[in-house]
Amino acid sequence: MNFQQLRSVREAVRCGFNLTEAAQVLHTSQPGVSRQIRELEEELGLELFARAGKRLTGLTPPGDYLLPIIERVLLESRNLRQAGQDFLSQKRGLLSIAATHSQARYALPIAVQEFRGRFPDVQIHLRQGSPQQIAQMLLDGEADVGIATEALSDYSQLVALPSFRWTHSLIVPPGHALLDGPVTIERLAGYPLVTYDSGFTGRNRIDQAFVDAGLKPDLAITAMDADVIKTYVELGLGVGVVAGIAFESERDTRLRAVDVGHLFGINTTKLAVRRGAYLRAYVYDFIESFSPVLTRQVVEEALGAEREEAASGPPAEPALTQLLAARAPHPSAAAQFN
Repeated sequence: MNFQQLRSVREAVRCGFNLTEAAQVLHTSQPGVSRQIRELEEELGLELFARAGKRLTGLTPPGDYLLPIIERVLLESRNLRQAGQDFLSQKRGLLSIAATHSQARYALPIAVQEFRGRFPDVQIHLRQGSPQQIAQMLLDGEADVGIATEALSDYSQLVALPSFRWTHSLIVPPGHALLDGPVTIERLAGYPLVTYDSGFTGRNRIDQAFVDAGLKPDLAITAMDADVIKTYVELGLGVGVVAGIAFESERDTRLRAVDVGHLFGINTTKLAVRRGAYLRAYVYDFIESFSPVLTRQVVEEALGAEREEAASGPPAEPALTQLLAARAPHPSAAAQFN
């Protein structure tokens, strides 16, 4: 048994049982992948894949049972390499961060700048995507850390830690009628709305607020990017709802912002890592730079608690949630999140 056999099984599943695609991922030939799978099946004495002729069509019951074990073995082999690198070079390596646009554009820069000052020889890969894509990057080992408001807590294979809390802001041109008097959900429902796509940056809370009021928002435009939302609001195509951090008074001089946390509640951005993954020492340093409350001790205790509770289903959020009432990802950015 060897790791190439295990990788061949894993990639065959990830590629939808297409051995040609799996071979491309593994930088080998399709017959080579097929041979590796057959050799493993012969050693185990059972078939992992159902077949129609030479074509794989799915996993057999034994294959379905053994796949998580194969993935766990491959994860531990990656952990072994990471641990070895930690001992060889404490301040050299790669840090891969997956984040939504809002986090990458507004929440991460100060933390990344601080981290680079302390670890100039660590190369940073910053990847953007939807919350679901970020979760998949973590599960696939393509990211060390994932940051998003939505979805990360929905995956049992991930440990999602609350990092900071924030509220939405209403953005409108100067002189807009909504700037006069309190903003209510009824008043807001009377205007075309420009806001985030479903599943992004607290959009679920926005939708729920309208449902609770028995109203249907007039969704004019939705986008993943707060800068895009602001652009269309400036053009007069509607009123916008964005994360409070996304409004920068010094730059957004043609817009005005009003906090609407009373309408859409408080959101919590999560920082997630894959359960069981080995985190190099500098990863803990980055996590603390992003959210000072998440010290190495706090993260390790949360990881330990998650492991103990994993057998009983998705665990409750750690008690540290209570420490985040006014916490921003970096002290100098705190005013933007309140």
